[in-house]
Parts: sequence; structure tokens; C-alpha cells
Amino acid sequence: MKNIFKNKPAIGTLITLDSPEITEILSNSGFDWLFLDMEHGVISTAAVQRLLQSKEKSCPAFVRIPDNNSTWIKKALDTGCEGIIVPQIKNVADVRVAVKAAKYPPVGERSVGIARAQGYGMSFKEYVASANSKVGLILQIEHIDAVKNLDEILKEPGFDGIFIGPYDLSGSMNLLGEVSNNKVQDAIDEVKAKCKAKDVPFGIFVPMAEMVKKEIEDGCSFIAIGMDTMFLWNAAKDVVKKIKE
Repeated sequence: MKNIFKNKPAIGTLITLDSPEITEILSNSGFDWLFLDMEHGVISTAAVQRLLQSKEKSCPAFVRIPDNNSTWIKKALDTGCEGIIVPQIKNVADVRVAVKAAKYPPVGERSVGIARAQGYGMSFKEYVASANSKVGLILQIEHIDAVKNLDEILKEPGFDGIFIGPYDLSGSMNLLGEVSNNKVQDAIDEVKAKCKAKDVPFGIFVPMAEMVKKEIEDGCSFIAIGMDTMFLWNAAKDVVKKIKE
């Protein structure tokens, strides 16, 4: 697996709002990477491109697409992002769908476009020649079926890392939101252990800064903490609280 981030551990955050200004601010705030969320955020393909244009160039951005299919994958990659995060990977067949759509021939069957990623044609040859090795493909493990199938998933070639989704994982175990439940934590620990055994980079989402240290100690090489909306309401509530006190 290639090193998809310059710094280890790489600390990032989620962008869910269609705001170039927020993306610009967060990319200049010291984060190592940004997680642009098309799956749950209100961000369209056109918005993704605007956000990418507004961010600090040294801060890579990975786009979580809404679904694992070739249409979403090629549209996201053509915006010029540094990589994509594919949700709800549950088995080997899902991995193969993602790799096939994300990689140019002969590795996959990614459709050839001329968009921002290719410099609108001005850097077409250079991009096509290097995209398979430079553009990251992260698979999201967030269902108990994926945990059960992880040995086979990790044997598949063509992807660069695993991202653990604790909340959907808890839901798939009929423990929705109970991320700290021992059964959920055991499943998460199993994913971490198997990734480490196969030398596969892995990351996870955490809502609070206090939780990052444990994830680093567990071996996470990339972590997403909080999101734009959480930073906004946390700061706003803190100000109001201080004034009223």
C-alpha cells in the first residue's frame, strides 16, 4: 500500500457544507487532510470542485461518494481530488467494483474524461499516466458483514487504505449509536488488528479531540475528527454559555 498522506498520523476533519469559505478556513487551520462528504453532506459534484479550488493546495482532500458505483466514482475523481472514500464496502465484490471504476486500464476500467483533474486537457497525458499510483482509494468498513469478510477484502489489490465507520457499524449490529458498547469496540479492534497484520493503512472517525490519542496508539494512520457544523455549533454554544454565566 502506498503512503496516501504525507504526515502520520494525518489529522483531518469532515466538510459537509457547500461553503468554499469554510473549506478555505479549515484547510489553513493546520489539518493534514479534508474529508469532503457527498454521502451525508449537502455537497454536489459541482460543489466538490468549488471546494477543492478554495482549499490550501498542501492540504489534500478525499471525497466520500454517496454510493459505490462507476458514475459517482468517475465524477468525483474528475474534480481533481486527491482520492475518494467509498462507503458500505461489505465484501470482495464491492471492492472489485470500486477498483474497477477508480483505476485506469489495465488495472481497472475508469472512464477517460477531460475535466479539472486532467487540467481540462492541458495535463491530460501526465494525469492519466500517474493517476493509478497517485490518486487514493479508501474503502469504508462500516457494517458487521464487512468485518466478517475482512480477511478476503484485505487480499484484494488496488486500494490504499481502510476507513472505519463506527456509527453505521453499530447500527448494523442493532446497537445504533452505541459506539462504546463492548461488542462494537471488539468489532473495531478486529478491523484494526487485521489491517495491522496485513500492513494496510487504516483510519477512523472520532467526534472529539480527546479521543484521538487512543486511535493513534491503536495504529491509525489517518483520523477524521468532528466536522464543520460541529465546530460551528460548539463555538457558538460556548460563547453564549460564557456570556450568560
